[in-house]
Amino acid sequence: MNFQFKRFLPHLFVVFGFIVISLLYFNPVLSGKMIYQNDIKLYEGMAKQQNDHRLQTGEETYWTNSAYGGMPTYQMGAKFPHDYMDKLDKLIRFLPRPADYLFLYFLSFYILMLVMRVPWKYAVIGALAFGLSTYLIIIIGVGHNSKAHAIAYFPLVLSGIILTFQKRYLWGFILTALAMGLEVQANHYQMTYYLGLAVVIMGIAYLVDAYKKKEIPHFFKSVGVLIAAVLLGLATNATTLLSTVEYAKTSIRGEKLLQPKNTLGGDKSDGLSYDYITEYSYGKMESLNLLVPKLFGAGRASDLGNESALYNKYIELGASPTEAKYYSGVPLYWGEQPFVEAPPYLGITVVFMALLGLLLVKGRLRWWLVGGMVLSLMLSWGKNFEGLTRFFIDFVPFYNKFRAVSSIQAILELLVPIAAVFGLYRFFNDKENQKERLKKLYITSGILGGLCLLFYLFGGSLFDLRSSREAGMAVGEQAPILNAIKEDRLNALKSDSLRSFLFILGVAGVLWLTFKKKLSENIAIVLIGLFVVLDLVAVDRRSVNEENFISEREYREYFVPTPADETILKDDGYFRVLDQFRGFNNSHTSYFFNSLNGYSAVRPQRMEDMYEKIITGKIGVLNMLNVKYIIQENEGNMYAQRNPYVNGPAWFVEELQLVPDYNEVYDALDEIDTKKTAVIRNAYQDALGSYTPKKDSLSTIELIKASPNAMSYKATNSQDGFAVFSEAFYKNGWVATIDGQETPIVETNYMLRGLKVPKGTHDIQFTFDPPVVKKGSMITLSSSIILLLIVFGGFYMSFRKRDQDVTEDEA
Repeated sequence: MNFQFKRFLPHLFVVFGFIVISLLYFNPVLSGKMIYQNDIKLYEGMAKQQNDHRLQTGEETYWTNSAYGGMPTYQMGAKFPHDYMDKLDKLIRFLPRPADYLFLYFLSFYILMLVMRVPWKYAVIGALAFGLSTYLIIIIGVGHNSKAHAIAYFPLVLSGIILTFQKRYLWGFILTALAMGLEVQANHYQMTYYLGLAVVIMGIAYLVDAYKKKEIPHFFKSVGVLIAAVLLGLATNATTLLSTVEYAKTSIRGEKLLQPKNTLGGDKSDGLSYDYITEYSYGKMESLNLLVPKLFGAGRASDLGNESALYNKYIELGASPTEAKYYSGVPLYWGEQPFVEAPPYLGITVVFMALLGLLLVKGRLRWWLVGGMVLSLMLSWGKNFEGLTRFFIDFVPFYNKFRAVSSIQAILELLVPIAAVFGLYRFFNDKENQKERLKKLYITSGILGGLCLLFYLFGGSLFDLRSSREAGMAVGEQAPILNAIKEDRLNALKSDSLRSFLFILGVAGVLWLTFKKKLSENIAIVLIGLFVVLDLVAVDRRSVNEENFISEREYREYFVPTPADETILKDDGYFRVLDQFRGFNNSHTSYFFNSLNGYSAVRPQRMEDMYEKIITGKIGVLNMLNVKYIIQENEGNMYAQRNPYVNGPAWFVEELQLVPDYNEVYDALDEIDTKKTAVIRNAYQDALGSYTPKKDSLSTIELIKASPNAMSYKATNSQDGFAVFSEAFYKNGWVATIDGQETPIVETNYMLRGLKVPKGTHDIQFTFDPPVVKKGSMITLSSSIILLLIVFGGFYMSFRKRDQDVTEDEA
C-alpha cells in the first residue's frame, strides 16, 4: 500500500499549531490556574450531591434532592451507561479546559474547509477567524461550556453533509453520524436546533441547484443517506435524548399545569412565554457592532480612568478623586438587551473578506450563506422584528422551547468565516475575471470603509447613545451624568470606528498589492492571517484574559460555608433550606443542603409555580416542603432562622380533599392545614376509592435512611391511613413499596408524594430506577456497535480499493 505521508504532513503541523495557539491564548492553564466561569460555579453547586454520591458509592444517581425540592439529574451532568460518544469527545478535547474548546473550534472548522476543497493555507485563516470570534470566546469566559461545545461541532456536522453531497456517500454517512453523535453529546439542544435551521436553508439551496443541474435523484439519495446517518448519530445518544424529552415535559419548557383563570375551554399551553423568549433581543442597529466592537458600548461597566468624561463630571460636581474613581465605572452598553457580557464582534477583517466572498462566489454556496446569515440576523432581533419572531414561535416546531433569541447569531459566527475564506480564495484564484475582482474589492472597501468613516465622523448625530432604560435620566439632576456617559460612549464609538477603518485599509491594501503583483500570494496570506488574529484577539482580550483565571484554592473559596451555613450544618437531621438572602436562583445553598433554591434553565415547572407561595412565606407550604431553616438578612448580614412548625420528612393526615384540577389544588394550599389535610386531584379518585384516612395519637412515620435515589421509612398506625412524603412528585422512575409490595404513588399537595398505608407497622421504600435509562442504554449500545462496524467497514473498503489501484498501476 502506497501511503503518502508527505501529503498529510502540512495538516499535522497545522493541528500542532492549533494546539500551541489554544494553549498560548489560555496560557494560565499551563501554571495550574483555572478560568473562573460563573455558570460553572453555579453548576457545581447544583451537581455537588450527585457527584458526592458517585464518589462515595460508586453508583450513579439520576435524582438529586439538593435543588428545587428534588429533580432528575439528566441535565446536570448525569453519566449514562455505554456513553461512548462522551469517551470519543474527551479523546478529541485532550487539552486542559478551556483550551480544549478553542482547539475544537479550530480543528472542526479546518476539517470543514478541507472537505469544501479549500487549500490548507486558506483553511487555517478560516479556522482562526471562526475560533477567535469574540462571541465564541465570551461564552467560554462566562462558562457557557455546553453552548461552546455544541457550536464547536457545527462545522464537523456540515463536513459530513457536504461530503455526502459530493457523492462520497459512505464517508459522508460515517462523518455525519459521528459528528451528529458528538453534537448531541455536547448537550445544548438550542444550538443544535439552530444548526438544523441552517441545514434546512442549505438543503433548499442544494435542491434548487440540483433541479437546475438535473441531479434530483442524487439530491434525494444524499438526503436519504443523511437522514440515516443523523438517526444513527442520535441513537448513540438515546439515553440522553429520551431522558431529556421525558423530563422536559415537566420542566418550565413543557406543558403548563396551571391555566390562566380568565381563559375558557381549559386549553393548555406549552413552551416558554413570548416575553421570556425575547427578553434578550438584539437591536437592529445594534447589529452593526458586529463590525465595530464598541459601537453600542461594551458589556460591563468600564473603568476609563481619570480621562473619562464621567470621572471629570464627578470632580466638577464636587466629588473627591477617590469618590469620582469609585463612581466612574462607565456603563458603556446602551443597546436593547438587559445586558451583554461583551459585543459579539465578528472581526472587521473577517467581515470584509466575507462581503468580498458574497460578491465573488456564485450558485448554491452564495444563496446558502446569504439565506443563513439573513435569517440568523433577523431572528436574533426577536421582539424588534415581531412578525417573523411570532411566526416562528407559533408555527415552527420547538422554536418556543428556547429563550435568548439573540444567541441564534451563532449561525452568523459560522457562516461569515466560511464566506471570508471563499472570498479570499476566489480573489486569489479566479484568473478569468480580473477586472471584476478589482471592482468588487473597491465595492467592499467603499461599503465597509464608508460605514466606519460615517460612524467616526457623524456618530454623535446618528445615534442617541442612550438606552430606552435611561429615558428618565434625560432631565433633572441626572442629566449631566447621562451627558457625561454619552460623551464616553461617543469616544468609544469613534475610537473603534477608526480602528475598524484602519484594519479595512490594511486588508484592502494587501489584496490590492497582491492583485498588482507587488506581493506574493503566500506573503499576502500570512499578512491577512496576522490581521485577522490581531483584530480578533485584541477585542477578545478585553473580555477574556489572564484576569479571568484564578488558582484552585481561590476557586474553592467560593464554596466555603458562611456562618449561617455552619449553624445549619450542626443539625444532622433531614430537612430543607430556603435561602432568601441570595435569592431563589442560586446554587450555593444546594452545595451544602437539600434546598428549595437552585440554578437551572430547565427547572421543574411545579417548583416554578410554587415560587410565589415560597417567597411570600406561606407557612403551610414551607412546612409541607420540610423547610426547617430559612437564610435571611439582618442589617446586611445573613443568619439562619429556624422554622419550629415544619412537618418533617413524612406524616399521616386526617383528611383528603379532592378537587377537579391543578388550579384548585394550588389554591387550596393557601387554606388548608398541611399537617392535617392533603389535597388531591379527582383523577386519583378511582385509585383511592371510598377511602377515608385515619390516624391515632401514636401514629408515626420515621425516616430510616435517605439518599438521593432511595428513601426508607418505618410507618406505624393502628388505622388505615394516608401518608404524605415531603419529596417531589415525579411520575417516571420513582417506585414505592410497602413491605416489598409495589403500591401506587399519589400526586399530593401539587408537588409531593402520597401513599395509602394499611394499618400496622410497615417498611416503606421509595426507589428511583428510571426505565428511560435502561431503554436508552440498550439503544445506545446497539447503535454504537453498528456505527463502529460501519467505520471499520469504511476503512476496509478504502484500503482494499487503494490496494487494487496500486496493483493495477504496477501491472
